[in-house]
Amino acid sequence: MSQFFQIHPENPQARLIKQAVEIIRKGGVVIYPTDSSYAVGCQMGDKNAIERIKRLRNLDDKHNFTLMCSGLSQLGLFAKVDTEVFRLLKAHTPGPYTFILNATREVPRLLLHPKRRTIGMRVPQHPIALALLEELGEPLMSVTLILPGETEPMEDPYIIRDVLEKQVDLIVDGGFGGHNASTVISLVNDEPEVIREGCGDPTPFMVEA
Repeated sequence: MSQFFQIHPENPQARLIKQAVEIIRKGGVVIYPTDSSYAVGCQMGDKNAIERIKRLRNLDDKHNFTLMCSGLSQLGLFAKVDTEVFRLLKAHTPGPYTFILNATREVPRLLLHPKRRTIGMRVPQHPIALALLEELGEPLMSVTLILPGETEPMEDPYIIRDVLEKQVDLIVDGGFGGHNASTVISLVNDEPEVIREGCGDPTPFMVEA
């Protein structure tokens, strides 16, 4: 049975954030709000927790996992970022974008795309997500909370609890969530490529023919 924390979406209670991070550090799987939608996450090197999330979402090994980062300095430890890419990231983070980037050796192998050695990176603009990341001190491995067979993320924390309380360790109620996932942009090649349109405006990344 999971725990259910009601955390203020604008002024997260430090005591509850600390308790949430303790659960993550002990191998817990947590559902939490971001600026796009609810996500499910765990500590990035925790193989058992990652396998639980893969089963919950019915994901295969080719799925690009995302590392939620507290800022660009942390992101730069886990992704290869040149000057041009850094400018793009600085202009659009924090925000509802996930960027596919070439990973550094700091990223655990089990999170990498098996053929491309890429990783999704994201800096969310949500007080609860950022408070969790600051307290954790490292990126949080995350995927959007979309159940198998569905096309949109779950958005009501009480329905999330009813459906998933036996499959996760903590549900953070930060209010009603968004129903769009983040916009996914690949920055692996010379030109940005829009992989998925979500709640972030894809227009700045669309290359004119």
